[in-house]
Amino acid sequence: MTKPRVSVIMRCKNSDWVIAQALAGLFSQTFRDFELIVVDSGSTDKTLEIVKHYPCNLIEIEAKAYYPGKVLNMAIEHAQGDIIVFQNSDSVPLCEYSLERLVAAFDDAQIKGAFGRQIPRPEAVTWVRRDYEISFPVCGEAPPWITLSLPLAAIRKSIWKEHKFYVDAWASEDTEWGNWARNNNHAIKYVADAIVMHSHNYNLKEIYGRRFVEGEADVFIYNNRDNVFKVCKRFLVSTLRDTLYHIRQVEFIEMLKIPARRFVYQWAYYKGNKLGTKRKLRGNDDTSVGQQIVLKHYGSEREIS
Repeated sequence: MTKPRVSVIMRCKNSDWVIAQALAGLFSQTFRDFELIVVDSGSTDKTLEIVKHYPCNLIEIEAKAYYPGKVLNMAIEHAQGDIIVFQNSDSVPLCEYSLERLVAAFDDAQIKGAFGRQIPRPEAVTWVRRDYEISFPVCGEAPPWITLSLPLAAIRKSIWKEHKFYVDAWASEDTEWGNWARNNNHAIKYVADAIVMHSHNYNLKEIYGRRFVEGEADVFIYNNRDNVFKVCKRFLVSTLRDTLYHIRQVEFIEMLKIPARRFVYQWAYYKGNKLGTKRKLRGNDDTSVGQQIVLKHYGSEREIS
């Protein structure tokens, strides 16, 4: 049997609302020289029934065993391909050549990683649309804070062997790997015409959970130390920026929600950053607090992506 050039890793949990679209999009790609590895972390809906209609290597783990960095490293160990592609179970390819364009980036030997463009879902609210417009431009380069983004991304397995996904904190495993690559002169390419649909309309609880673990992770990635002054400054700047955008979009009802959302967004990051700082100073390698914060605020019934 010929070894596939590419291994696609898809993580899922209770994704039956979208995974059929994600898989149909993947298996409709012009590039077909891939194997699929699906890691399910305790689905209780019809996700596994859908997955089993497609050829794949299915790995099932318990929900409590789901730590992103550890799960990705385990899945890559099983992968046969030289290029490892990551596609979230809620990321739907919007064109048949997305995978082909992403993989083609590696024809350049200097490229060690690549990530595609994410377009928000039709139901995405105004602030989500704005964030995606900035983070994933139609052309040119992605902003510097997007070092890698796993809803659609790829890396060389040989480079992963030099630096595996980190497990110091629960979140931002893609950001940490991309930052390491950049700091070690490994080129990562933004492929704007490798397109998937992916976004979330997070409520305030979900925003808190996501930003908490991101604040914790940034201590380990950037040695970033937050304080109340920075929180206040970011709150004011982001609130003004969002307000102006909503005015231009004539979204006055949504505009009323901006202060509460931006306060939670910044405060959760600050609280997570404080936990990360304390853990790092004490040499505490227990990442379970971040996991529990996410599950408490995001909900344990579905995939956290």
